[in-house]
Amino acid sequence: MNEDFTDIWAFLAASPLLWLTMTLLVFQISLWLNRRLGGSMVLHPVLLSMTLLIGILLLTGTDYDTYFDGAQFIHFMLGPATVALAIPLYENRHQIRQLLLPLLLAGFTGAFVAAVSAVLVAAALGADRITLLSLAPKSVTSPIAMGITEKLGGLPSLTAALVLLTGAIGCMLSPLLIHVLRIRDDRVKGFALGLSAHGFGTAQAFGISATAGAFAGLGLSLAGIMTAFLLPGVAPWLPGLMLP
Repeated sequence: MNEDFTDIWAFLAASPLLWLTMTLLVFQISLWLNRRLGGSMVLHPVLLSMTLLIGILLLTGTDYDTYFDGAQFIHFMLGPATVALAIPLYENRHQIRQLLLPLLLAGFTGAFVAAVSAVLVAAALGADRITLLSLAPKSVTSPIAMGITEKLGGLPSLTAALVLLTGAIGCMLSPLLIHVLRIRDDRVKGFALGLSAHGFGTAQAFGISATAGAFAGLGLSLAGIMTAFLLPGVAPWLPGLMLP
C-alpha cells in the first residue's frame, strides 16, 4: 500500500498541474484564515501561503524547480497585472500631471534609499555578494525585481521571497506610520504604499480609495523603472558589491 501511494505521489508530483492547483488552494485557505482572524496584516495571506507551501515542499521532498513548473503560470500573470495598473493611472492623469515633479523626486529618492540602505545594512551584517545582489531590488514588484537580479548575477528565487517579505512588512507597518505621521491625503498614502511595498501596498491602497490605488500604482511603476535603470550602474560601487 505504501509503495503504491509512493508511486502515485511520484507521478503526481512531477505534474505541473498539481503544484498550480496546490498554490491556488493554499492561497484560498490562507485568505479564509486571515479573514477568520480579523484580517490582521501580521498574518497576511501571502505570508501564510508561503509558510504553508514551504512546509508542504519540505515534507514531500519537492525541489523548487519542480514546484515552479506549475507555479510559473501564476508568475506569468504578474506581468499583465502590473500593466493593468495603467487604467487607474489614466483615470487620474490630471492630478498626476499637476504633481509630476514632486512625484518624480520622491520616486527617485525612495527607490535609491530602498536599494542602497538594504545593501549597506546587509553588508554590515556580513551577507555574501550573492545575497546582496539578490537583496538590492527587494522593494520592486516581483517581475521587475527578478529580472534585475538575474542581470546583476543574483538569485531570482531569493529575490522573489525577499520581495514578498518586503511587501508584507510594508503593509503591516504602513497603518501605524500613516497614523503617527498624520497623513490625510490619499494621494500621499497611496504613493508611499506603492513605492515601498509594491504590489502588496498597491492592493492595500485600493482598500483606502481609488485615488490612493492609482497613486500606489504610480509609485510601484516609478520604483520599478528607476531601479531597473539605476541599480545596475550603482550596484558595483556599493560596499560588499565591489569586485576586487
